[in-house]
Amino acid sequence: MLKLTRYLAGFGRECALAPIFKLLEAAFQLFVPLVMASIVDQGISTANRGHVMLSAAALVIMGIVGWACAASAQYFSAKLGAGFGTALRDDLFRHVLGLSRADIDGLGASTLVTRLTNDTNQIQDGVNLFFRLVLRCPIAIFGAIIAACLVSGLEGGLFCLISALVFIFVWLVMRVTIRRYRSVQRRLDGVLLATSEQLEGIRVLRAFGRERKECEAFDEAIGALRREQVSVGDVAAFMNPLTYAAVNLGLVAVLSVGGAQVDVGGLTRGELVALVNYMSQMLVELLKLTNLVNTLSKAEACAHRVNEIFALSPSMADGKRDVPEGPLGIEFSDVSFTYPGAGAPSLEHVSFKAAAGQTVGVIGGTGSGKSTLASLLMRFYDACAGTVSIGGEDVRGLKVERLHEAVSLVDQRPRLFAGSIAYNLSWGGREATRGELEACVETAQASDVVRSKGGLDGQIEQLGRNLSGGQRQRLSIARTLARRPRVLILDDASSALDLATDAALRKALKRDCAGTTQVVISQRVSAIRHADLILVLDEGRLVGSGTHEDLVAGCDVYREICESQLEREEVSS
Repeated sequence: MLKLTRYLAGFGRECALAPIFKLLEAAFQLFVPLVMASIVDQGISTANRGHVMLSAAALVIMGIVGWACAASAQYFSAKLGAGFGTALRDDLFRHVLGLSRADIDGLGASTLVTRLTNDTNQIQDGVNLFFRLVLRCPIAIFGAIIAACLVSGLEGGLFCLISALVFIFVWLVMRVTIRRYRSVQRRLDGVLLATSEQLEGIRVLRAFGRERKECEAFDEAIGALRREQVSVGDVAAFMNPLTYAAVNLGLVAVLSVGGAQVDVGGLTRGELVALVNYMSQMLVELLKLTNLVNTLSKAEACAHRVNEIFALSPSMADGKRDVPEGPLGIEFSDVSFTYPGAGAPSLEHVSFKAAAGQTVGVIGGTGSGKSTLASLLMRFYDACAGTVSIGGEDVRGLKVERLHEAVSLVDQRPRLFAGSIAYNLSWGGREATRGELEACVETAQASDVVRSKGGLDGQIEQLGRNLSGGQRQRLSIARTLARRPRVLILDDASSALDLATDAALRKALKRDCAGTTQVVISQRVSAIRHADLILVLDEGRLVGSGTHEDLVAGCDVYREICESQLEREEVSS
């Protein structure tokens, strides 16, 4: 938790006022037993009605002032907690976005979601409660002990003994529960992963009749989480009952010892009443302290998980140079790449060069490394060996933000967001006019999609659920064109389109994106056969490069792909 105190910066007033107001509330509360003793000894015992009324008025005033102090403390601590939580989430989210694809893949999306939401909420609750009780509980407890010692040294000793026993017990429980709360949060990661996988794959799940099996798997994950929660709950649940038992036994001892002292004149009846009140106050404060410890244990476990993310530095350092001006060529020089944890390389010794404005087609079987090539061009990953260059510059030396302004990717699983069509298209070009957006829509062959939704102001549901796969692909291409990229990568981005629409799209891209270097990755020969340069990948190796005619004549893999898709007359035409 100490590492996260930097997010308290800017909340100095709240950090000071919240505990101060709670301290004032505790101070007023400590005077209540003394007033009660005065009522018993000087009011009731002497039948002094005026003193009773005056003392009662003082109790009412202290109650009102104490309530005002408590409300003020609650306000400032809530404001502090909300501000702390907001600053923490913003910084954590920004840090996550700065990590590389390899870093995020290694962590897993489910644990990142848990740490950004549940963990930060637990930390925020801990900060809120800490500043409300950090001064109140100790001051109220030690104040009650001191007051009891002033009334009677023997009774004060009993208070000290009870408090020491409870503090030792709370400390032992805290040590145990922090470790178990970390385990609970890890189990929560697993539940979130199972939930997201099953809901996102609901169509496949139903198609294969896996509902019962997946329910059993989900029950197992939930059961493991429940067992962890029950386990830590069993330990934490001991705190309140044992605190009650310790203080109540102490109350019995106070009454026994105090009653004997009253009989011999060592204590007045009012002083005994005051001691009982102080013991009751101490019980309440010890219960609050145990709840605080329970909350802080959760917060500490979550803070440890959040700090693990902050401690993770991006595995890819950002470059320092801007992307060169003008049209951009691309080049791979003996590039090899293996995904973290993979047993075999996805690309091996791949070399090619494409001039600015050319169209590069990439074809190959499933798992041949086509999408990996696109990821390296976007610098989602760094090559394990060799050099990937854009405009003659090694991409590792370029600023990632500038690189992504110049090079844009439309992948095979496009994502759209809830909002208007214009809002989604503006992701590509925030400064684009409606006329420019409409031109991009026309180039992407998506005009009919926009018309069917009522124009650019038509609404898209979350993840584009109210669109077909082909409609999502065309709008995603339009969104990328609005960015006016100098290198356009289409990674199987037209796989859901019919052949006529695909052909019209390729014709429009050639017409409207002249000067833009295009990398077209596809399983279809028809999509890449007219490219200036065709790359043929097979199990991560570049087995052929050249024009369609060259490859038909000299590359067996390419010729086999053509013969499986085209008529014999079309292969050589």
